[in-house]
Amino acid sequence: MRRDDDEPMTRDKHLVVVEKGQGAGTGGEIAIIDEHIRFKPEVLDSFNVKGFSSKHYDLMVLCAAIELADRRWKRPAGWHRDLHVTIPAIDVETWLRPAVSQSLRSLMKHLTGDSWHFSFVRANNPTPIGSRQLPLIFDHKKKFAVAYSEGLDSRAVSALSGSKDEALCIRVAGKRQRRREGDSFFTQIPFKVTGFKAKESSFRSRGFQFAAMTAIAAHLSGITRIVVPESGQGAFGPALVPLHNIYVDYRNFPSFFRKMEKFVRAIFDVSLCYEQPRLWSTKGQTLSAYLALPGKEQKHLANTKSCWQSRRVVNDGKKRRQCGLCAACLLRRQSMFAAGVVEPPETYVVSNLTTGDLEVALSRIRGKADRDIMIEYGSVGARHLQHLADLATLPDTALRIHASQIGAATAQSYDDTLQKLKMMLMTHAQEWRTFLSAQGEQSFLRGWMEGGRYGRFE
Repeated sequence: MRRDDDEPMTRDKHLVVVEKGQGAGTGGEIAIIDEHIRFKPEVLDSFNVKGFSSKHYDLMVLCAAIELADRRWKRPAGWHRDLHVTIPAIDVETWLRPAVSQSLRSLMKHLTGDSWHFSFVRANNPTPIGSRQLPLIFDHKKKFAVAYSEGLDSRAVSALSGSKDEALCIRVAGKRQRRREGDSFFTQIPFKVTGFKAKESSFRSRGFQFAAMTAIAAHLSGITRIVVPESGQGAFGPALVPLHNIYVDYRNFPSFFRKMEKFVRAIFDVSLCYEQPRLWSTKGQTLSAYLALPGKEQKHLANTKSCWQSRRVVNDGKKRRQCGLCAACLLRRQSMFAAGVVEPPETYVVSNLTTGDLEVALSRIRGKADRDIMIEYGSVGARHLQHLADLATLPDTALRIHASQIGAATAQSYDDTLQKLKMMLMTHAQEWRTFLSAQGEQSFLRGWMEGGRYGRFE
């Protein structure tokens, strides 16, 4: 067994991935390919086109193994974990190269806040790589790739970056979604992890999985531009306003993508660029720009999904709605309001934000436990948007560290970065104040801003 470093192995949090029918050895938690890491043959076949190699398949196995390890072990109060993953690789020589292993460890530590150690052993089964690969042919030349979901930013940023014929839309969901105009070959992540009880919910490594799968599809398609569909609040907010005692969330931050580019270059010997064209715009500005495009209407935004709440909370009879109160929904509602988009009241389970009575606002959520969860998520989300708005009033010195870090990752001067960051924060602050004001003086959201958790008059 070869490791990517020479440090002693950690035994307490060691995931060992083995091929089906192969000996498991001793030590560590065992994950078996085809049992705990399941590939969906029909989806994997959509990736197995001309150019698909052992490196691509190995990277998929790595993504699945990292997800398993990240979710398998619960974080301690101090956040940091020491994780060791052993993986069978077909092209093991590539993964043992210092440039690959070092860049992998660096980006995973930056992304998750954990120390990662990887060991690669030679795989015995090269059969996942097909011998009759067909060329990948598109009706029109693709100019950029985009990780596409049902969200507002995916819809808007993809359209702002080019026509539907120019965009290679890559689905990064684990389940097959309804196809939309612009969808291409890569409509689903081809693997699923199963058989483990998830003990950790933060799942920061999801950012690596999305970026890696997008890189695979882009590389197979001969595309070097990857558009990241995230506006300013989503890219900067989690890093600028982290939760107390929580490691900074870099999943959409420019510094993560620079590290990802270095890693991809080390593996595939090609320079892919992760672009963030709406980095300095609020989501509201992005939606307004989208609506200014020829043929784009409010209805094209209204049928998107932003909410990540569980089905139990958002299922209303036969229709799945959006909760309307989590951080993602509040930012959506603020941004739609800023862009002048009027959504039907039935869009959200918690539709009425003007009332001062939370029992009225949450009356469509039946279970008390679910209502309590929504209050917790909603109050934290609302305060996050408020705290992000508060940054606009701080002196330049308070933003110096952030501007320096962003400037270094975007190859822009400190002064230019600071001014762009301040402008984005001021625009967000104005949009948030306007949205909050529109809910009226009695809104329970105002109570949350003033420190109350359950209502304005608590």
